[in-house]
Amino acid sequence: MPQAIISVENLTKTYANGFQALKGINLEIAEGEILALLGPNGAGKTTLISIICGIVTPSGGRVLAGGHDVVRDFRETRALIGLVPQELTTDQFETVWNTVSFSRGLHGKAPNPAHIEKVLRALSLWDKKDFMLRQLSGGMKRRVLIAKALSHEPRVLFLDEPTAGVDVNLRKDMWQVVNRLRESGVTIILTTHYIEEAEEIADRVGVIDGGRLLLVEDKVTLMKKLGSKQLILELAAPIATVPPALAAFNLRLEKEGTALVYDYDGHDQTDRIAPLLQALSGAGIAFRDLSTRQNSLEDIFVSLIGEKA
Repeated sequence: MPQAIISVENLTKTYANGFQALKGINLEIAEGEILALLGPNGAGKTTLISIICGIVTPSGGRVLAGGHDVVRDFRETRALIGLVPQELTTDQFETVWNTVSFSRGLHGKAPNPAHIEKVLRALSLWDKKDFMLRQLSGGMKRRVLIAKALSHEPRVLFLDEPTAGVDVNLRKDMWQVVNRLRESGVTIILTTHYIEEAEEIADRVGVIDGGRLLLVEDKVTLMKKLGSKQLILELAAPIATVPPALAAFNLRLEKEGTALVYDYDGHDQTDRIAPLLQALSGAGIAFRDLSTRQNSLEDIFVSLIGEKA
């Protein structure tokens, strides 16, 4: 694994009312990767991001960004990090150019019009640079938030629900933006409710619930490890019940008796498919088509949260 740019060590957060938002989080985020954090509302995603970004103070543990402690070395770590919040909080009567340039100054960086132009062009905002924010669509305003977060040239970008409330086409555009940022060397951590978003663009997926990090895993490895497969047999003629001779395969009937479904572990039980097909033939059951289906990240996520509950 490449060198970690963010290290979270035994991080806890308990609020004044006694609510324990984080319970011993340990996490290493590699430079240049895209990490997706999945979890239901109240899981602790935003609290975790807020602590790493220096907005919320932890109750215990520590966070290092680029080797600097985010509490002790606030100025150094804040310069490394860009945050795109979930809420569209912008001055509606300011221009795109001015609001992005002002954000760079807030982080103590000297003016750099060439960099601001590069960011705006990368986000397809250059032709809107003189527009006031109130003239922009919701999707364009979200791009402005990303531009503000990139204005001071951070090495790490946090995206908190970056595509919430935007249409499918704009969501796909945003994924392309994220991939281009990663190609330029920016490390990206995003929280999302859209499972397909994580499946589409993340290198690793973290599942957080109840203040605990249930797992962090390479996306492909996670799919192989937890993703079961299904063999779906479309029958030539419907049947009322599964014959006793096939009981060992734990088949189930679907589609009003016109389909048999066999659940199997993709890397453990493929050798059972040939015997299953032979047993079907022996039982006089003909099929006209077969297909396979693999669990999605959503299935895996739901099963993990269910186990935790």
